Amino acid sequence: MTEVALKTSDEAVKKAAPPVEWRPFEGLRRDVDQLLENFGLRPWRASPSLMDVDFKPFWGSETNRGGIPAIDIVDNDNAYVFTAELPGMSETDIDIKYVDQTLTIRGEKKEEKEEKMQDRYLSERRYGAFQRVFRVPNGIDADKIEAEFNNGVLTVTLPKTPEAMKSEKKIAIKKA
Repeated sequence: MTEVALKTSDEAVKKAAPPVEWRPFEGLRRDVDQLLENFGLRPWRASPSLMDVDFKPFWGSETNRGGIPAIDIVDNDNAYVFTAELPGMSETDIDIKYVDQTLTIRGEKKEEKEEKMQDRYLSERRYGAFQRVFRVPNGIDADKIEAEFNNGVLTVTLPKTPEAMKSEKKIAIKKA
């Protein structure tokens, strides 16, 4: 038996399958609409269609990894600074802990939306939670850790101990 191997270039694959936002319930909604239409049971046809309602994933495009917010980490001379964009959240939705060289940032977002109109009623509830855990090097002054939340941006500052700041050594590079 012979085997045939198909080779495709990366460009051909990219052109063949453009990135698409994952919308798992859109197909189901279309199928149910078609089923009801086939049986003549689509009473909301005269009113604005439910297709006009935009159902998006909880975190939408606010994040880069399916619900987990991106966090920037900067190593300054005197501290590590963690910055996260958390739109729609408040400081009461966020929990930050530092234990045994581990920084944990947790958050939970709850959103409820209700629309009452003459011919329809829409009620949506969205819930989502995330947790990011970071291993931090030795030399953090745990008593001086600070967190600030302003306009949807969380900034956590982990100051280095004086010993950790002095331990840096410049290494000279020699020509080969």
